[in-house]
Amino acid sequence: MHSIVRSWQRILALLVVVLMCIGCSKVPSTSYNPWEIITVPTQAKLLDIAFTDNLQHGYLVGSSATLLETKDGGETWKPLTLQLDDPKYRFNSVSFSLKEGWIVGEPGLVLHTTDEGASWSRIPVSEKLPGGPISILALGKNSAEMVTNVGAIYKTTDGGKNWKAQVEQAVGVLRNIKRSPDGKYVGVSAKGNFYSTWEPGQTAWVPHNRNSSRRVENMGFTDNGQLWMLARGGQVQFNDPEKPEEWLEAQYPEVSTSWGLLDMAYRTPEEIWLGGGSGNLLRSADGGKTWEKDRDVEGVPANLYKIVFFSPEHGFIIGDRGILLKYQPSVAYSLKSDAKS
Repeated sequence: MHSIVRSWQRILALLVVVLMCIGCSKVPSTSYNPWEIITVPTQAKLLDIAFTDNLQHGYLVGSSATLLETKDGGETWKPLTLQLDDPKYRFNSVSFSLKEGWIVGEPGLVLHTTDEGASWSRIPVSEKLPGGPISILALGKNSAEMVTNVGAIYKTTDGGKNWKAQVEQAVGVLRNIKRSPDGKYVGVSAKGNFYSTWEPGQTAWVPHNRNSSRRVENMGFTDNGQLWMLARGGQVQFNDPEKPEEWLEAQYPEVSTSWGLLDMAYRTPEEIWLGGGSGNLLRSADGGKTWEKDRDVEGVPANLYKIVFFSPEHGFIIGDRGILLKYQPSVAYSLKSDAKS
């Protein structure tokens, strides 16, 4: 009787092992990890990062009016406090062109600097502004482009004194929005059930149905203007550069896992980094044809939701709970022990 029980116990143990292995990732590992954990003096949700014309001098922004400054390329960060009427402003976006910079946030906040952030002035925002400002891009002297969370796009060429609407109507509440280098936009609806595009010269957003039943998580542009899409279930897809309305075959970089894909960025025209939930980070060296996984980053206790490269050698990943990773191409890091400490 005891031998029968022991036999069944062995069988059950083997079944558990088999089931666990079914979920094991078969994605090859990267040869080394170039990402360094940077300690930041806040637990606020970080939302955006930007540098001036000096890549040693930059700013991080986030919830609860969080503003952090670095003067050593992002190795160390110092908190700054601005004199605002409400300490709970959510700073959504920061952008610089040379020494001129902008910060936008909610509710209805626009800040402007012309001296590399030594001082900031508040730009009045109309109470009739559709939605809250979620993104801004510095375009040059006194010029910037601002987008709200319902897809209203405005441009100023006089330092924020006047803003000209670029679209006649907003598109609806957006989950996220990205801009191409040549001024095109793609926005994903709040529920992820459709997306919309806009390009200079159009008077309104153009809506598009999603191409599958999977909820769209994020979208953006490659350097050559091609669209990419991240959808629920770990799906990556690119549109056909010859037929923009059609999409190429979907990819699943790590098909056996259930974590979501949150953001993607190009370090070079061929090298892509892809971030997701629970510290998952993938890399493609061939434009998305094949993928490998940075397993050293798995120990980082954060969802990696924003990846930014300012140059091939200067990049950052923002995660929740105050996590910031800095790209250090010449150094290999082991993050697991650091993340647990």
